[in-house]
Amino acid sequence: MISQNRCRSTVLIRRKTFVKILASIMLSAMLGAAALSLVGCPGDIGAKYSVGGTLTGLAGSGLKLEDDSGDDLILDANGGFAFGRGLANDDAYSVTIKTQPANPAQTCTVRNGSGTIDRANVTNIIVSCAQTGRFAYVANQLSNDISAYAIDAAGGALLPVEASPFAATGTAPTALAVDPNGEFLYVANNGTDNISVYSIDAASGALTASGLPVAAGSGPGALCIDPTDHYLYVANLVSNDVSVYTIDNGVLTQIAGSPFSVGAEPAALKIDPNGTFLYVTNFGGANIAAFAIDLGSGSLSNISGSPFGTGSGPLSIAIDPTDSFLYAANEAGRTISEYSRNASTGSLTAISGSPINVGSNPESLVVDPAGRYVYAANVAANQLASYSIAPASGVLTLLSNVDAGSLPINLVVDPSGQFVYAANYLSGTISAYTVDAATGALKPIAGSPFAAGGQPHCIAID
Repeated sequence: MISQNRCRSTVLIRRKTFVKILASIMLSAMLGAAALSLVGCPGDIGAKYSVGGTLTGLAGSGLKLEDDSGDDLILDANGGFAFGRGLANDDAYSVTIKTQPANPAQTCTVRNGSGTIDRANVTNIIVSCAQTGRFAYVANQLSNDISAYAIDAAGGALLPVEASPFAATGTAPTALAVDPNGEFLYVANNGTDNISVYSIDAASGALTASGLPVAAGSGPGALCIDPTDHYLYVANLVSNDVSVYTIDNGVLTQIAGSPFSVGAEPAALKIDPNGTFLYVTNFGGANIAAFAIDLGSGSLSNISGSPFGTGSGPLSIAIDPTDSFLYAANEAGRTISEYSRNASTGSLTAISGSPINVGSNPESLVVDPAGRYVYAANVAANQLASYSIAPASGVLTLLSNVDAGSLPINLVVDPSGQFVYAANYLSGTISAYTVDAATGALKPIAGSPFAAGGQPHCIAID
């Protein structure tokens, strides 16, 4: 009995010892897990992440970027880029322009340039370079051709390019878009429901048709390209949708899920400067539909609160370069809607007093590159109106009016902000103006208006 009790005692002691050891192991494991939860996943230890994005519009040389870590990067070609020095998780980064390009002189800006590393490479920085516009292109709806002009850098006059106008490869060309690198011109052919692509001769501005037109929806009437030159968006007025294409050296391929339903009679498109949201005016729905852009695929998804109400018959959208305000021209309502914009969510909030009455029928809006002025084409009055933008509130104040041709249907401002051009649909001409840097007033350029083709409908500048 004594022997048996001693054995049992020994077993009990061993069991108690084992339990203590097991408890100690479990406690160590729990403490280890807690420690890991504080420092992140094991894969983050020592991991380095790259900082980069996309460069567009570079024509000169000597562009140098700088990260605040002291890492410099010289860029000499458009496309993707990344700094050589990797950053650890939770490290901050801030990318700025250290040296602007020259020969020709250009002004480059950075979007999405600052943030904190969050266990992933940074790929969404956008560096865009611009200079005084070199060439202007006009879609002539009735004569089925594209007029091309060289822009006089000193005065803004339009000089016809040799062999202009260039024959359209579809019928009723109504909308144009030049890619951010100035290499290709995209044309929406309203009569044949397709998109034509032309390569642009960098020296002369001449156009050469590139491949066959690509099918769109019914009634394509507006185009826009994302700031990284990856995607083309097309508003199809009759089929009430937006077609989306990937861009590969000018070749268009429709993405999965395209076209996307957007509302009644989509008439205009605009992508915010950071390339994250697409806004579409629905003429028949009296609203603006807003979508988040998937940066990897180009696909669209509705954002909260969309669509946002406008006045009657919205036909044009403009976004200021600070990404703070959005404006819509309500042609049927004879008003302009003003919104503050949430850059993070894409949502719009009507500014107090919006929409403002303009006394005519605004059909096209543009914001100057410095974000100081809005210009509106008032088709019924055959005038262009200049408005100042209040920096804090976004409120518009009428400054002046200037005469245009008959039915000024479309406006464009050159990248330097020095010149404004209007397509006069019934006059078959292009009105050209210099911009007074101090007042925003428009003054006709000598020789304006310049002859175009039959029913000029849209202007684009390279």
